[in-house]
Amino acid sequence: MPTAATFEIEYLQYLDADGKLVRDDLPALARDVRELVALYKEMLFVRVFDSKAVALQRTGKLGTYASCLGHEAAHIAIGSAMQEDDVFAPMYREYGAQFHRGVKPREVLLYWGGDERGSNFSGPAHDFAWCVPIATQCLHAAGSALAFKVRNEPRVAVTVVGDGGSSKGDFYGAINVAGAMQLPLVAVIVNNQWAISVPRNAQTGAKTLAQKGIAAGLECLQVDGNDLIAMRTAMDFAIKRARHGHGGMVIEAVTYRLSDHTTADDARRYRPDDEVKAAWQREPLKRMKTYLMSLNAWTEEEEEAWKAECAAKVDAEVNAYLETKSQPIEAMFDYTWAELPADLAAQRAEAIAADKSAH
Repeated sequence: MPTAATFEIEYLQYLDADGKLVRDDLPALARDVRELVALYKEMLFVRVFDSKAVALQRTGKLGTYASCLGHEAAHIAIGSAMQEDDVFAPMYREYGAQFHRGVKPREVLLYWGGDERGSNFSGPAHDFAWCVPIATQCLHAAGSALAFKVRNEPRVAVTVVGDGGSSKGDFYGAINVAGAMQLPLVAVIVNNQWAISVPRNAQTGAKTLAQKGIAAGLECLQVDGNDLIAMRTAMDFAIKRARHGHGGMVIEAVTYRLSDHTTADDARRYRPDDEVKAAWQREPLKRMKTYLMSLNAWTEEEEEAWKAECAAKVDAEVNAYLETKSQPIEAMFDYTWAELPADLAAQRAEAIAADKSAH
């Protein structure tokens, strides 16, 4: 029988797990020492912040928290590749991308501390807030991309979804409309190998997750998600082509979740120790540090000094979070309805009275 169509998924990597270059056709970023050092410092800051946030949760000073340990290269690449007027629709652990776009660490802590004011964060007001319902943020990004096309604006919508989330109908709906209408949408699947306790091989029969974009008519690419240079190069390419009217793209960032899914999870119950130990050998900060040191662009002394500076900055953000005064009890009723329905008005009055009697 004749072949109707053929497809292939390319794989992009510049730095291997040992921090050594594996290609000769290097992008300019690979030799831009100043830029690489700046991005690496952002990655290191995110890791210091992440560790502190987990410690806050363990000591009862923060609610359930979703760690980003091991995702730093993918997230920093996403944030640094975007323009200010592009739209970002994250899920719930893309802190590196958000920090780059101006979100303050104290605002992340407010959100996970149960204070909705954290979602009124600094940075672009048109970016979407954290999205815990799985994959619905992909539809928000697709809608934004459609608005950009209708208005003839040279802007791009970027969204992030996990390996498990890429199996949701919301993801497929988003990429389908993006392909059908040639929308400026970049969908990054951060494949960290586990959808909470469900392993990658039990989630889908697809050989790659990137190929899910083929049916939608999108450009597709699989990238080493622990390689900052590869991730940034892929994002630059995807965003540029989308901005110039050439359609959307699906990027699969292959990485590993080095932490529990959230602090409410215990990954030791379902992940083999050997697998986790092996993943630590491929993690993103280790390889970028090795590469920078091979270029004489980074030293152990600079590493320790920057870690100390990061710790001080994070402590200041934590203090700002802890010192934020709680909202009055009635605030939970005050920002949804223009005119509060009678039953909620009664509940509001009861809540205020109960709060006064408790104090």
